[in-house]
Order: sequence, then structure tokens, then C-alpha cells
Amino acid sequence: MKIKIAHSQRISNTIQYKKMKPKVLVIVGPTASGKSALAVKLAKKFSGEVISADSRQVYRGMDIGSGKVTNKEMAGIPHHLLNVANPKQQFSVAKFQKLTNKKIGEILKRGKLPIICGGTGFYIQSIVENLALPAVLPNKMLRARLSTLTTEKLFEKLKALDSERAKNIDARNPRRIIRAIEIAVALGHVPKLRNPEGWVVFDFIKIGINPPEEILRKKIHCRLLTRMGSRMVTEAKKLHRQGVSWNKLESFGLEYKYLALYLQKKITKEQMLTGIERDSWLYAKRQLTWFKRDKRIIWLKASDASDNKPWLRKLAPRVSPTPRSRSKSL
Repeated sequence: MKIKIAHSQRISNTIQYKKMKPKVLVIVGPTASGKSALAVKLAKKFSGEVISADSRQVYRGMDIGSGKVTNKEMAGIPHHLLNVANPKQQFSVAKFQKLTNKKIGEILKRGKLPIICGGTGFYIQSIVENLALPAVLPNKMLRARLSTLTTEKLFEKLKALDSERAKNIDARNPRRIIRAIEIAVALGHVPKLRNPEGWVVFDFIKIGINPPEEILRKKIHCRLLTRMGSRMVTEAKKLHRQGVSWNKLESFGLEYKYLALYLQKKITKEQMLTGIERDSWLYAKRQLTWFKRDKRIIWLKASDASDNKPWLRKLAPRVSPTPRSRSKSL
């Protein structure tokens, strides 16, 4: 039986936790900036557990290309929301939100600090702002038709359907655009996503890593060479043998897009490497644009966890009470 919390009860809960909201640390930043290493470092320092907020690392078998943290890099720190989805199927932000809210509650019950770490801005926004996401089921026939269009044509179609949503969507992400079109077709428009009650249960402490441009470029380049040496091409071949279509691999973008094109002999190895490095840099810039809209993020130049940082001191006096699940308020 589904339980609904009365409006007065929600207000009461909000007042009750106003001065004692459990803290949740959020670590954001562009690709290759060092988010995962910082998350592990802070999890050790403050007895935390990490929740991944990456739209590709949720998929099983997509390890090297997505930059998934290895068991060695985890250093014994529990990590969640890795390998929770089949790459042949769609994983939605609504599913991420539901699973993450559940994990936050479980981590808090263990007396640990939840650390959300990742670069997928919309995933993180769904948690921090407690977004009320539209319940529109996938339309397979519509998706099949839309998948034949270029990203540019998809974006133009979305602008015609809902110009407001087109203003704040990633115009280079065909999966997100197709989902927005799907919602607009079903509802007539893409509804405003913010929870109208604005009921925030947790005290989110948000930090971001933003290395100098020349350092980030070098890290992206070195990471690509490392991944190629770690059998990234073999990983893409294996995914295809397991039933992930070339079109599906391409839809994941970045490494998997160019790996799929290379393995189909549509581009050369040199073109693949150039494309991955170029698009990774452009993606990093888009990530920074997204995150810098949030003025509450405390920005670092590197993955520094020095003891004299004010935001570090905020993490020490954590609160133990665990509020009601936010999923009941949506």
C-alpha cells in the first residue's frame, strides 16, 4: 500500500530537521578532473560511502570506456550505483533518483556520510533539487523513428515542440533530446521539473574540481592513452558480441561512439583517437557550463583535501537522525 505524507506532516518534518539535517557531500566537475580520487580520500577521512552519478557507469560491462573506478582505486570504500543496468536497455534519471534516495537512506542508517560523486549534471540536479520527474513511459516506435535523425535535426524538432526545454538541454546529447521529445509528444510540452514544494531534507555540501585548462587537457590526453592500453577496443567488441548494437554503442557518445565507428571500419584508428580526445574536451567544457550555474558549489583547482578548508570542517559534526524517504513526497 502506497503511503502519502500529509502536507502538514511534511511541514512538521521540515521544521524538525531544519537545524539537524543529515549532511550529504556532492563532488562534481568535468571529466578527468579527479573526482573519484577525491571522493575516496574524503570517504576515508569522514567514514563515507560513495554513490556514483555517472550516466554511463551505471551500465554493466562499460568499465574502461566510462572510466569506472576500479576495485584497487576504491581502496575498500563502498561504491554504489555502478553496474546496476543492462547496456541494451534504457536507464532513466527517474530510476537514478529513486535508487540514489534509497542508497542515501541506507548509508545514513549505517552512520556513514553519503558522498555523491559524478559529472552527469542532470542526475545530480535530480537529487539536490528533489526534482519531480514526469512519469512518461518509453515509446519504442517513436524512439525508433527518432533514432534515424541526426542530433541537429533532433534538436530542431525539440525546439519546434518545446522551445523552453530546448534552451536548457544538452544539444549534443541525442538520448536526452529524444527523451525530451518523447515527453513533449506525450504531454504536449516538457513540464517544469522542480518539485513545487521545494522540500529539501538533506544539507548538501557541494564542491567542484576545476583544474586549469592546460592541466585538464593533458589529463584527458593521458587518460585516453591509458584506456587504449587497457584494452578499451576489446571491451567495445565484447559489448557488441553480447548484443549491444552499434547504434546503441554510438548513442552512449564519447569513447563508445568512436569505438563503434572504428570497429565498423567507418573511421581510422587515428580518427577515432582524435575524435575521442576532441569530444572529451568539449564535453568537459559543457559540464563546467552546467555546474557553474550553481553558485553554491565551492570550487577547487585540484583534488585538495587540506584540513584548513571551511567546507571540510562542516563535514565533521554530522547528524545521525535519518528523515523519512523523500520518494514518498514526490
